Amino acid sequence: MFSGFEVIPAVDVRDGQAVQLVGGERHGGREYGDPVAAAERWVAAGARTLHLVDLDGAFEGERANAAAIERIVETVDVPVQLGGGIRTAADARDLLDRGVDRVILGTAAVEDPKLVAEIDETHP
Repeated sequence: MFSGFEVIPAVDVRDGQAVQLVGGERHGGREYGDPVAAAERWVAAGARTLHLVDLDGAFEGERANAAAIERIVETVDVPVQLGGGIRTAADARDLLDRGVDRVILGTAAVEDPKLVAEIDETHP
């Protein structure tokens, strides 16, 4: 029935650590330590793509986890998609230029539909 689907594991990053939120609440939750190690464990388990979420970016609008995200992209050899805190075309282009394969746009794209077209001009 679902033979053509792929499970994409997520690594949520807050304050430079891999975390699992409880009920979507920004504080609390369970910490799993180094997000690079978490990403490597998923790839070792057979993940063909990783979904990363910069929780500080999502909640605060700041890309505070850029270094951790960049280390993951440099370390794993599977495509990486990223969401959280991507508010501008410049943010998206920067991430794509740094090796992120896909950016996930939420509120920013809804509030400014031209944003997608701006990104597509340089990263079709």
